[in-house]
Amino acid sequence: MQKLNSTSLRISNPSEEEVKKIKRNDIYVILDNVLDTYNIGAVFRLADAVAAKKIYLCQGSETPPNSRIQKASIGTWQWVPWEYCSSASDAIQSLKKNIPEVSVVGIELTDESISYDEFDYPLPIAFVIGHETDGISEETLQKCDKVVQLPMFGVNISLNTMVSLGIVLYEAIEKNSL
Repeated sequence: MQKLNSTSLRISNPSEEEVKKIKRNDIYVILDNVLDTYNIGAVFRLADAVAAKKIYLCQGSETPPNSRIQKASIGTWQWVPWEYCSSASDAIQSLKKNIPEVSVVGIELTDESISYDEFDYPLPIAFVIGHETDGISEETLQKCDKVVQLPMFGVNISLNTMVSLGIVLYEAIEKNSL
């Protein structure tokens, strides 16, 4: 068995032709004031992994080019479509205007949230993750169609935003057999 090394695992400079050939899934990711640039870079990697259509970087979220986003994203920010919005609420409003059937799902711990594995994840879908300490803003939560959470069985009651997003993205992929 051959183990893949870091060079073979990374395509650092895909051609424009390769990028154009990517069949993007009807998945959008909205970052509501996510501040950690390493989390932002990791979200680009996740979005690339699931061939998401677009990332919306909102409010205080740093935007590329940024050396830490570049490092954490291993360059994926260059070919994953993204846009900056002044707020996550604006991003949601724009998405719903352009794609009325989009479901907006917040990943957050609330009194109304359901377990992530109980939702069907109809496409098109937008996932919202929030600030590392404060979570998704109340204004943005009000615009979400559903809020899901990951069950926690230890002492800690939450996971890193990027980790939570990764788990939920792959649940959506599995439920849609993409």
